[in-house]
Amino acid sequence: MDNKVAKAYKAALPVSSPIMAGFMAIGLSCGLLTVVNGLPGWYAPLMSVVIYGGSLEFVTIAMLVGPFAPLETAVMALMIQSRHLFYGISMLGRYLGRDWRKAYLIYSLSDETFSINRSVDPPEGVDRTWFMVAVSSLNQVSWVAGTAMGALVGPMIPFDVSGLGFVMTALFTVILVENILKEGRPYFALIGFVSAVVCLAVFGSGSFLIPTLVLMLVLLLLFRKKIERKV
Repeated sequence: MDNKVAKAYKAALPVSSPIMAGFMAIGLSCGLLTVVNGLPGWYAPLMSVVIYGGSLEFVTIAMLVGPFAPLETAVMALMIQSRHLFYGISMLGRYLGRDWRKAYLIYSLSDETFSINRSVDPPEGVDRTWFMVAVSSLNQVSWVAGTAMGALVGPMIPFDVSGLGFVMTALFTVILVENILKEGRPYFALIGFVSAVVCLAVFGSGSFLIPTLVLMLVLLLLFRKKIERKV
């Protein structure tokens, strides 16, 4: 392996390891759910490669065993994954000019990968593009491996692993706190918190994410000049 690539993976592993652990745990339950619903075990890793969308994969399992409804499936997939439109827009600058690796970075973008590649700077001497590729690939490989393991050995596990999904919530909390401390300006976090609380109260827990992202964008545009002056 090229030294530049090896250094990138070495730097990415510590920051990706909590996500990898969470992906393995949640992927395990996804693979288990796949076989419990009567689907072939190989469906789980295949979906992890083709779809690579945690919540969407859980929904896909239900749709595969339900009545054939392609239009409903397409609309549901768009609604669930449409938040990536916002992620993609904010990553345009970072992905610009990343040669052939840009395609993989776009394909492998997930909530957790976005959090790291957006907020974590690679150590000095580590190529940023390869660092982002390393983070993306480590996260995806752990998800695919988790779903495959769940499909293979999940039915034999004697205890419930679903609660391990809280690892992801804890991880996002840590990333948020570290980002606020590093930036020294809580305005963005405050806007995000207020937007989430308002949209949760109005739209409910099942459909508040997209309205939250839209409201955050509107508030950032409205208060942009005030925030820039304080910054």
